[in-house]
Amino acid sequence: MSLAAKLRRIALHRQGLLGSSSFGRGKQATLRAIEQLGYVQIDTIAVVARAHHHVLWSRVGNYQPKFLDQLVNERKLFEYWFHAAAWLPMRDYRFALPRMAQVNGERGWFQDCDRKLRQEILGRIEADGPLRARDFSDPDHRGGGWWEWKPAKQALEQLFMQGELMVSSRDGFQKVYDLPERVLPGWVDTGTPTMDEYAAYLVDTALRAHGFASFRSMTYLRKGHKLRDAVSRQLESRIEAGSLTRVDPGNGMILYLDPVLLENRAPRSTARSRILSPFDNAIIQRQRGREIFDFDYQIECYLPESRRVYGYFCLPILYRDRFVGRVDCKAHRATGTLEIRALHIERRVDEAFYETLRDELWSFANFNGCRQIVDDGVEPKRLRRLIR
Repeated sequence: MSLAAKLRRIALHRQGLLGSSSFGRGKQATLRAIEQLGYVQIDTIAVVARAHHHVLWSRVGNYQPKFLDQLVNERKLFEYWFHAAAWLPMRDYRFALPRMAQVNGERGWFQDCDRKLRQEILGRIEADGPLRARDFSDPDHRGGGWWEWKPAKQALEQLFMQGELMVSSRDGFQKVYDLPERVLPGWVDTGTPTMDEYAAYLVDTALRAHGFASFRSMTYLRKGHKLRDAVSRQLESRIEAGSLTRVDPGNGMILYLDPVLLENRAPRSTARSRILSPFDNAIIQRQRGREIFDFDYQIECYLPESRRVYGYFCLPILYRDRFVGRVDCKAHRATGTLEIRALHIERRVDEAFYETLRDELWSFANFNGCRQIVDDGVEPKRLRRLIR
């Protein structure tokens, strides 16, 4: 087996995407999956099931959205920022503190929103308990877009990003804010990590989730030379200790991983197709997708229609240990229909692939609450017949 193939299998195994129900089943499996991945990105787009549910459904055999809600209510997860909005393991709370301090000390977000209003909001939440943005009326506001939020919402988000408020739950998809002391369990470490501790957390999280990582991947969207220097020190010290080694898979990218992973036999892959979320942890970093999987994936809903190649919300298709294509889907929940607008198969696949994709499409339809599939955009016709 080539080094490239072995690396793909290692990465997918760590992501829980090679076997069936790699993390087990139920609520505890959902927690194990998030702890392994380090975070699950939250996204508001609902063309199909939202990203956080989709990512977990791909890894937990009997996943239900209520598992995530229960874990949040049990204070085993908290909501903050990884490289984007995410649910994270509560055990990692202290590693969110550096970003909170950074937000508190720099311009951006809603730092300029009314300080008096922020203090009034904190006082009201302290007195009244958890509140949503809509609990703060603003009859004079006529804003429309995301960045035209009413002043109270801006203040709530600034307080949240600074760590002075936490999201205690979600009401539908609306955040419910509360004071940290009423959300954090007593066992949580609230000590701010040193720069070296924070760097170790980033290295450990990347290696646990993927088996290996490049320096760029470990510091993805992280600012500051001091942090980058600390990550470099972590890597060098671990190489000297023998717990990490460098490897060049031949594309000029230097990867870091435990040498034991190279010595061991590669994890087995099964003849199974998976439809992944555009925000899936395995594919979210575009460069890593190109260099490890030879798959250049970009979600196109943020592009003008004239620049879209694969469709508004095209989803990556994983087969065995390769990304082989993408499918553009939309769930019409009112009619219980999953519409397949386009299917693009970009690699040569074996005979088993189309049947496994058919099974995955129906499973995905059921997950989205759909009882039927409309597949007029599917080519080749052979797959259309299989689906029907």
